[in-house]
Amino acid sequence: MSTVIPEHPQTVEDWLGYIESLHPKSIEMGLGRVQAVAQRLQLTFPFTVITVGGTNGKGSTCAMLEHIYTAAGYQVGCYTSPHLVHYQERVRFNGQVIADDRLCQAFSAVEQARGDITLTYFEMGTLAALWAFEQQALDVVVLEVGLGGRLDAVNIVDAACAIVTNVDLDHMEYLGDTRELIGREKAGIYRAQQIAICGDAEPPLSLLAYAEQLGVKLYRYGSDYQIDIRESHVAHYEDAFGVLDIASLRLYGRYQWNNAANVIFAVRALQSKLPVTSSVMLQALIDTEVTGRFQYWQRSPDIILDVAHNPHAARALRDNLQQLSTGGGRVIAVFSMLSDKDIASVVDILHDVFDEWHIAQIAHPRAADIHELNTYLAHQVAPDRLHTYAALPDALRSAYKKAAKNDKIIVFGSFFTVAAILELTPDQWGC
Repeated sequence: MSTVIPEHPQTVEDWLGYIESLHPKSIEMGLGRVQAVAQRLQLTFPFTVITVGGTNGKGSTCAMLEHIYTAAGYQVGCYTSPHLVHYQERVRFNGQVIADDRLCQAFSAVEQARGDITLTYFEMGTLAALWAFEQQALDVVVLEVGLGGRLDAVNIVDAACAIVTNVDLDHMEYLGDTRELIGREKAGIYRAQQIAICGDAEPPLSLLAYAEQLGVKLYRYGSDYQIDIRESHVAHYEDAFGVLDIASLRLYGRYQWNNAANVIFAVRALQSKLPVTSSVMLQALIDTEVTGRFQYWQRSPDIILDVAHNPHAARALRDNLQQLSTGGGRVIAVFSMLSDKDIASVVDILHDVFDEWHIAQIAHPRAADIHELNTYLAHQVAPDRLHTYAALPDALRSAYKKAAKNDKIIVFGSFFTVAAILELTPDQWGC
């Protein structure tokens, strides 16, 4: 990425280098700056908006909604973050990433409108996505909250339907160090007289209190709708609209069924605005895939990529691994995290699941260095099971060369950890 500010950015890479330089902080909570620029851009949001917040499961939930409405024939925009390899992944039209020239036009429009208002990288990107969506005749737009909810840039839009997938500890330096504090921030995406959904079976009292304060009917997983997995691996979904049986999802894990339940309820609740038949909805759910969510990247030995980067996601990863049939093979970790994440808790949850750990530092300014990673793991993992490397590709190559055909290698710890592997070309991979 360019580190020199071009006088007139022409490419996506030039623009990204430029907008990274605009604000001294990568994150500054607050809606005032974004709202002011949105007004200058004359954004009106002439489409049905679904906003998705929560600690984990946001990306999968957005992908399911995007896939369903596209399959139903609607014109669909989707904004998610972060990206894995290319920034363009964040902004999609009917499942296709935004074209480079269109993204550059969107950045240019925001740059011209902002004047002397300083925007963060995420704020600039959010406004560019919203501007790009308004240039098309879209029926529905799905927006993923970047951080929290109440003060996140996407919250300048009043969503017709807002989903909080779950609430757990993450981004505590910004959102608070308890579920109650975080729950209040997540609940900020709800709006009075709109559809409010909570997929957490035990939501914080603060979230419930905020919904009550708004006077909004909060639809809750486990009471207003639920899903049960039967022995035949067919899930049975039920709500006031009726029952559905769902075949196995391509997305792996019990938590993905919870995400699917949230999505089904949302689609049914929006039927008056966006009709979708049950058959189209169910097939689209089954077909949905998301990169880096317990994704099989290679087989025999299996390499599985997972962006799990906080305690809640680590528990879900542990559940997935315990459900796998290893055929007597070993389970091997290729691992790295950012220094501002709860590394200690993630290691505590997963240390005994893996037979070996191969660790390296992420190529990122916020990365935990190899000494920090090693310190956390050395308390839990025997020295002969812990191996350190200069870079993540080296860690994966070493793990792969030592692996037997029935071993499983799990690459996890951050979006950036997974991205470091996805960026490898066949020549660089070399195995």
